[in-house]
Amino acid sequence: MKRFENKVAIITGGSGEIGYTTAKRMASEGAKILLVDIDEDSLKEKEKEAQENNYDMSYIVADVTKPEDVEKYVKTAIDRYGKIDLFFNNAGIEGVVKPIQDYPTDIFDKVMAVNVKGIFLGMKYVIPKIEDGGSIVITSSVAGLTGAAGMIAYNTSKHATIGIMRVAAKELGARKVRVNTVHPGLVDSRMMRSLEDGMSPGHGDAVKEQFEKTIPMGRYAKPEDVSNMVTYLFSDESNYLHGSKFVVDGGSTEE
Repeated sequence: MKRFENKVAIITGGSGEIGYTTAKRMASEGAKILLVDIDEDSLKEKEKEAQENNYDMSYIVADVTKPEDVEKYVKTAIDRYGKIDLFFNNAGIEGVVKPIQDYPTDIFDKVMAVNVKGIFLGMKYVIPKIEDGGSIVITSSVAGLTGAAGMIAYNTSKHATIGIMRVAAKELGARKVRVNTVHPGLVDSRMMRSLEDGMSPGHGDAVKEQFEKTIPMGRYAKPEDVSNMVTYLFSDESNYLHGSKFVVDGGSTEE
């Protein structure tokens, strides 16, 4: 029997590198997947690829900051697949790189809306519907464990996700629904290209080279490195891991 046979998972940020890599990994092991994202063109491409690989995967377009959209994706998962066992509460954005005094208020608000309110709304509407014994993984970041100059909105939002996880873990333990956070470090992804360029416009490659020197393992994480941890936390092999933080950063973070 495949590891996720007969399991239904919702993945927000489903068209991003980490979300879709995780979706493919889980689908290859038997899961039925609902991808959630705001980018329909990207979702269509992902669904086509999934069909070519015979994955049981579909999508819904939703804005995770809108309660009605979140309620809709939860209902869609149940209507299409009959239940919800696993929830990867993963959607997030990076904002810009600016010192606190120069940080645009509208961008701060947008980052907090997606990265905090979006996570909260996902929990609010999924928790009543998720099967007892299920598992929820929230994407935080090493930015939720440390501070980084110029990253006030992102760091603040990723610290907040830990608070959401800890409250949910207390509330859901009796139902044996496990809740954990995953904390990627520097991941080779579109988001990091944006941040590298934000730190030194036009010299992103040099920023990456300097960052890599700070990582004991000498490289950025691949999306697969993160999805390996997420799928482990969704599996029965981690059935006593609850209310905890799991760092995937090649050894670069010290709390």
